[in-house]
Amino acid sequence: MRIISFCANGIEDAANKGFYDWVLDQDADFICIQNLQAHEYDLHDDVFFPRGYNPYFFDAVEKNSNGVAIYCREMPKAIMTGLGFIDFDIEGRYIQADFQDISIGCLLAPEAYKKDNNAQLHKKHFFELFQNHLSKVSNKRREFIICGNWNMTHNNNDLQDPQGNQGVSGCLPEEQQWMDQLLSGLGYVDAFREINSDNDEFSWWPNNDRNNDGWRIDHMIVSSGLKPVIEYGAIYKNQQFSDHAPLIMDFDFELSQQ
Repeated sequence: MRIISFCANGIEDAANKGFYDWVLDQDADFICIQNLQAHEYDLHDDVFFPRGYNPYFFDAVEKNSNGVAIYCREMPKAIMTGLGFIDFDIEGRYIQADFQDISIGCLLAPEAYKKDNNAQLHKKHFFELFQNHLSKVSNKRREFIICGNWNMTHNNNDLQDPQGNQGVSGCLPEEQQWMDQLLSGLGYVDAFREINSDNDEFSWWPNNDRNNDGWRIDHMIVSSGLKPVIEYGAIYKNQQFSDHAPLIMDFDFELSQQ
């Protein structure tokens, strides 16, 4: 099973740069896209609805902001839009496809990169709620894969310039501690780090300069039962579709048809 996660920061612009041409050659079972910055009903071109996939969108209320989408080869049993967090669901931050024994989630976490205290409090509140949600679903008899732009690094190995980014949202000590709790306390797994420990693997460049100030904030976090079936992971950098690079992960897992 192959999953591709990509933060488009404008899906129409990414499409114009060849994202769909590339991704449709990757034989993915799921394509998860964040920050569409467009409503589904504004996407008129067939390129956004490729044959062979069942596309599902969750738009933000505000025009031209946020929004997530998930493309599934197999028809899901159910689609969940939002997390039940009213203040955040109107921002179009989460969509989930449920199958017999696994759920695939697509996440766009809040950002607060401009030293805006209110934005940081908004982001902190989201992750407090999200931690409670992840704790609850960890007890369910199913596996979870939650991919997307988490707007958070796990540790300094995920930063090209940790010294220069001290005190910056996304790599604050309390945020990295939150990720520690997720991966250690709650038992989730950073799928990419299970097979790649290199400290020069980045997926986002704030200044859109791939030679400078890289961050790894695009994660695929999976439930512990999937740890043994993680096969392959890569961040695709050969083409540039946005200031984020797509994350590709393969799992030795077959969707149940029951």
